[in-house]
Amino acid sequence: MVSASKVLDRVLVLEMVRVTEAAAINASTLIGRGDEKAADAAAVEAMRAALNELAMDGTVVIGEGERDEAPMLYIGEKVGSAIGTGPRIDIALDPLEGTTITAKAGPNALAVLAVAEEGNLLNAPDVYMDKLAVGPGYPDGIIDLAKSATENVQAVAKAKGVEPNEIIVCVLDRPRHEKLIAELRGIGCGIMLIPDGDVAGVIAVTNPETTIDMYMGSGGAPEGVLAAAALRCVGGQFKGRLLFRNDDERARARKWGITDLDYIYDLKELAKGDCIFAATGVTDGSLLDGVKRLPGGKMTTESVVMRASSGTVRWVRGEHRKNG
Repeated sequence: MVSASKVLDRVLVLEMVRVTEAAAINASTLIGRGDEKAADAAAVEAMRAALNELAMDGTVVIGEGERDEAPMLYIGEKVGSAIGTGPRIDIALDPLEGTTITAKAGPNALAVLAVAEEGNLLNAPDVYMDKLAVGPGYPDGIIDLAKSATENVQAVAKAKGVEPNEIIVCVLDRPRHEKLIAELRGIGCGIMLIPDGDVAGVIAVTNPETTIDMYMGSGGAPEGVLAAAALRCVGGQFKGRLLFRNDDERARARKWGITDLDYIYDLKELAKGDCIFAATGVTDGSLLDGVKRLPGGKMTTESVVMRASSGTVRWVRGEHRKNG
């Protein structure tokens, strides 16, 4: 059992939901408008404003990139209304996970946030990460990035008491995954290809209703830390290994104190101790309903908030009315 953090006790769980709600509502005005950057900027602006209302000394450790790349919510940015005096909180965030999804009005776009005590979230550089995840209920160490996709599927299938061809794996639909997809289909696996949104894809392994058993493939390292924070709260296993395409990305990793560039991170190394994860749906998806705009200026949102120390998962349906 994860011990509860007195520091996080001072940052109310529902305050995290208010932050993701704000980002989702602002981004929802640009659903289907074909402008990824505008949708992302809208989410960032609202999330930053909401974070700065909280009585905390927050540091963004997973954000929109480094300072010269992201004028708002960059890695290392300080947020909160009690900098220097409030509880010291590390924050991993993706104001709009699924910018392309939002621009095209597709499924599973989310506003996502995770918080932990200072030093408990991996300060991951903005590079790719090879990811492998499975839901709760399996023996520790059931998955291993040092093994092949086939070996991992076989191990999970054996533990589940089924044949490998009965396992369903979620994979991002990208050209870089052609070999992985071919290998999985070669052993008869079902594959759920998703266009974007791998935080939702990883979390899906924890929900039996999705029928997804495993998540495989590479995606953003920041999203890997966010997904790990969610799995810390609800159970499951996750392995991640940073992937570097060039010397610039390797130098970026060293800047953030990462010296072993081939290291395979476990779930508890990506998100340690007590942590809180919150997400609000922007568009409808397997995890959450999206923002709905109703007559009279009313809006509804659906969110989930989880805490590692208690294992509590709260589903929050919000109704919002325009001021005035």
